[in-house]
Amino acid sequence: MSRISKRENKTSYQICRENLGWSRAKAAEETFISENRLEKIETEKTMATPEDVVAMADAYLSPGLCNHYCVHECAIGERLQIPVTERKSLPRIVLEVLTTLSTLNKEKDRLVEIANDEQITEDEMHDFVRIRDELEKISATADSLKLWISEAISTGSINKDLLEAIQKR
Repeated sequence: MSRISKRENKTSYQICRENLGWSRAKAAEETFISENRLEKIETEKTMATPEDVVAMADAYLSPGLCNHYCVHECAIGERLQIPVTERKSLPRIVLEVLTTLSTLNKEKDRLVEIANDEQITEDEMHDFVRIRDELEKISATADSLKLWISEAISTGSINKDLLEAIQKR
């Protein structure tokens, strides 16, 4: 068992490593990132690279680290305003999808009216923004489902090979 740092502002990378009870030496073995580099990343003396983050996410069974990196550390993610992907339970994800789809089903005729002339007029803008926001909810919920699947694969509760075989059909 490793020593747990008393540091106040731990990075997500350090928290994930410590949640496994791993020392930096153990993490270095599992991620193929040097102990020195891990220490610098965890203490924010250096920035993690995308390759570092992928290695840590895989080793720490924490696929959400990739989203964290894209949202908080990546210039491209910042420019594209990548949203934080929320960790949710599968039942919550399903309920959110159904609720949003029900709302969008009611709005579909209005969206057709708005799109009919290929312009969005001032009197249509309020409805258009409301519909766009509902579509954003679907997108965010889909991202939560992808994260849930990645976490389920990493913990072994979903068979990755079977999932991929079914997807290829």
